[in-house]
Amino acid sequence: MDNYTNDNTARRYKAHVSIVGTSQIHLRNPYIIAWWSAAFPGFGHLLLSKYIRGYVLFIWEVIVNLNAHVNLAMIYSFQGNIEMTKDVLNTRWLLMYIPVYIFGIWDSYRTTVDMNKVYILAEREEHRFNTFSLGALEINYLDKRNPVLSVIWSLFVPGLGQLYIHRILTAFFVIIWLVIFFYFSHALEAVSLLGLGKVQEATSVVKPEWLLFLPSVYGFSVFDSYMNTVENNKLYEKEQRGYLKENYQAKGFRILKGQKVK
Repeated sequence: MDNYTNDNTARRYKAHVSIVGTSQIHLRNPYIIAWWSAAFPGFGHLLLSKYIRGYVLFIWEVIVNLNAHVNLAMIYSFQGNIEMTKDVLNTRWLLMYIPVYIFGIWDSYRTTVDMNKVYILAEREEHRFNTFSLGALEINYLDKRNPVLSVIWSLFVPGLGQLYIHRILTAFFVIIWLVIFFYFSHALEAVSLLGLGKVQEATSVVKPEWLLFLPSVYGFSVFDSYMNTVENNKLYEKEQRGYLKENYQAKGFRILKGQKVK
């Protein structure tokens, strides 16, 4: 085990390495996080590693969306069928959907702004954090990984990119819900029928209210895995630089600033 663990000897930490993943605070664009919350409630919070809040909002979105028939209404509105859009919406669920949807966007934006401030203060404090975690179930450590590979694996199956960078909690959650969405949307069955040239059967077998969840899951998985791979690489480089400077650089070493010689 690394001797430098998050033992509350500092006011703030930039990162924490555990057997289920590497959590870190870094500068984020609050508008991008809010956009992901608008695309699918809970995703903005998962990007911030606020897992419990993200899980609650995600599950709420699925349950209320399906009962309010929001996805079906979106499909009819895209087709220009306004009357069907009105008829299909269930107002008993819809009126509950709107305030929580807005809350998810607002809260993710507010949290991002606050966490950016915390990061700036933690950066000034520069307290050590653990870089290696060894447990009975898993081993996790800081190292460098390829962001392109994270994207490729996420495109194959959402969640694999998170497994590649050891974001176990997000990976497990995404994979479980991906299986649920695939099963109830009959998407893979439709793909098989399309491959056989049975376009009409493929169209009729698809459940659009479940199918519309899939693009958001794919997009989130790609973005989350890429962004966290990049940030983990930055964290690794900074920690390595600090360690080498402290243990191998001569105490009297100074970088002299002067006029450049042409």
